Amino acid sequence: MRSGNPVLKNDIFRNTGEQGETMTLGGTVGKTFVLFLFLLGTAVYTWYRFTQGEDVIFMMMIGGIGALVVALITVFVKKAAPITAPIYAALEGFAIGGISAILENQFPGIVIQAAALTFSVMGVLLFLYAARIIKVTKNFRLMVVSATLAIFVVYLLDIVLNMFTTMTVPYLHSNGVIGIGISVFIVAIAALNLVLDFDFIERGVDARAPKYLEWYGAFGLMVTLVWLYIEILRLLQKIRR
Repeated sequence: MRSGNPVLKNDIFRNTGEQGETMTLGGTVGKTFVLFLFLLGTAVYTWYRFTQGEDVIFMMMIGGIGALVVALITVFVKKAAPITAPIYAALEGFAIGGISAILENQFPGIVIQAAALTFSVMGVLLFLYAARIIKVTKNFRLMVVSATLAIFVVYLLDIVLNMFTTMTVPYLHSNGVIGIGISVFIVAIAALNLVLDFDFIERGVDARAPKYLEWYGAFGLMVTLVWLYIEILRLLQKIRR
């Protein structure tokens, strides 16, 4: 089993032989909804503070860095997911709320468009996956995983260039046709990662993985959804400009 999502690796849902309840699809969906509520709550709070004229940059930095740290803890200590996954979602909400509020102030209506597109894409892909219109084959996984890793390398290179030089990766932040095309490609890869995540969780359920991995599966989906939302925001921002 392989997912393009870096937090969902091959052996995560392997049956550990533990006794007790096992992972279910319904349980994973329910926990994903709980994580979304945590994220939404802190995002709304950050947005509110921004509308009151406060500088939310520090709050965003704490949320983003904290979410990264907690995500790494979750990846390496999977049994902690019932505790760390909600913390991750709450911290991520601070960052997402700040980014959304700032962009909404610059481009009115962009957040509702990005949110609607994110959930529409997820809904359509879930339907196509459930109907087996999209089939997750070995080549499909290889393509999405390779593209995801390539995007990660490009983003990492861009961060390094920004830190030590005045350069950036060509066209990555451009508002021209090539820049928008790059964003469309990245959005498509982020969306296809959702398909791999659906497939991965379904296989975990079939393998009767331990119950606590419902939280881990929900955490993996949230990571992909957050990435997809941010990339759609970036795409809409470029189009607006």
